Amino acid sequence: MEPIHIIGAGLAGSEAAWQIARAGVPVVLHEMRPQVATFAHRTGDCAEMVCSNSFRSDDDRMNAVGQLHWEMRAAGGLIMAMADRHRLPAGGALAVDRDAFSQAVTQALQAEPLVSFQPGEIRSLPSEGRWIVATGPLTSDALGQSIRDLTGEGSLAFFDAIAPIVHAESIDMSICWRQSRYDKGETEEERTAYINCPMTRADYEDFIDALLAADKTEFHEGETAGYFDGCLPIEVMAERGRETLRHGPMKPVGLTNAHNPAEKPHAVVQLRRDNALGTLYNIVGFQTKMKYGAQVDVFRRIPGLQNASFARLGGIHRNSFLNSPRLIDDRLRLRARPNLRFAGQVTGVEGYVESAAMGLLAGRMAAAEALGRDLPPPPATSSMGALVNHITGGADARTFQPMNVNFGLYPPLDAMRGGRKGRKDRYPAYTDRAKADFNEWLAGQS
Repeated sequence: MEPIHIIGAGLAGSEAAWQIARAGVPVVLHEMRPQVATFAHRTGDCAEMVCSNSFRSDDDRMNAVGQLHWEMRAAGGLIMAMADRHRLPAGGALAVDRDAFSQAVTQALQAEPLVSFQPGEIRSLPSEGRWIVATGPLTSDALGQSIRDLTGEGSLAFFDAIAPIVHAESIDMSICWRQSRYDKGETEEERTAYINCPMTRADYEDFIDALLAADKTEFHEGETAGYFDGCLPIEVMAERGRETLRHGPMKPVGLTNAHNPAEKPHAVVQLRRDNALGTLYNIVGFQTKMKYGAQVDVFRRIPGLQNASFARLGGIHRNSFLNSPRLIDDRLRLRARPNLRFAGQVTGVEGYVESAAMGLLAGRMAAAEALGRDLPPPPATSSMGALVNHITGGADARTFQPMNVNFGLYPPLDAMRGGRKGRKDRYPAYTDRAKADFNEWLAGQS
């Protein structure tokens, strides 16, 4: 049997390779790293996480991304299996030890007999054979040009950002305290997964002043500041209004200062554990395009971080994606050349889990086709199906932008109460329906 080829061994490509091999079809995984480096990656490992170390909420009852976690586990996903194996305390979220996670994904794929690796850059879209393009937001210039030449589309782009990481030993715990928002988590470790830095009104105003005045990195020629609203740099949020951050990543709700329970902080900066050893913490929601020197000055104004030592400073980079509603069918095939499937962030989904989910689907669909079968997408009532439906036709091609999974992509439920007060009944009804429909879809493949 002819193998299926995958370009890119990120989360989507790795998941696609796993699903194809598990279906009994040989697969060749092409990865240009480390021979051809990117400015964001550090290794040549599969599924390297370059931004946050969080897969976000793991609540499969009340959250659409938690439901997506459930679906990927039900489908035997490699990414979720390795995330569970290397998870870190993070309250109600699923965070992982990023290095151990990517190494485990790499080892699992290397141990799979039907998976072979072919290092090196693929510079143009192949015209023959079955291929999955899972090159992510950092698609190489040569391959990106080949995609543009074939599709006739102008390259769309937004800007994805990297939050800074702090050495835990440099955080002043006489000022900060450990607590997950609303004490979420089933264990004490989960309920104390975040480090919180309290701010008075004066602290907050000083921070905003410094943030607005800080030197920012200029965009390169050809870049435009078309940010994705789900991953805005903190300085862009601050420019939208002085209170924006206090109602976003710095909101003080659901937290009580262990050092002074009677005093309500005006704002709180949260840090989330970034590795299994607990030696590194990333500053939650603090993506930035400030220059490195400015970052150190501004972030050390945060109470508890006045002597902070940074393992990594923040950054921001271009993220390219296809106009998928116009270019891709519901089997994730390029309409202009159906032997090519696309998966991951390049399709216009946003987030680690969403990207891996599109890899899972592309892999299963490609394997089914190789075995002489057609695999339809999951029902739109599931998280995975809702994403596919959105990027392949549910979104308006004229205004298409990257999207995280959310209940707004689900078909509405009849006779369910809308608005914020109806969520406690509506969300479980969404996820109950999603589980039942997704299980039925899985059963149809056996």
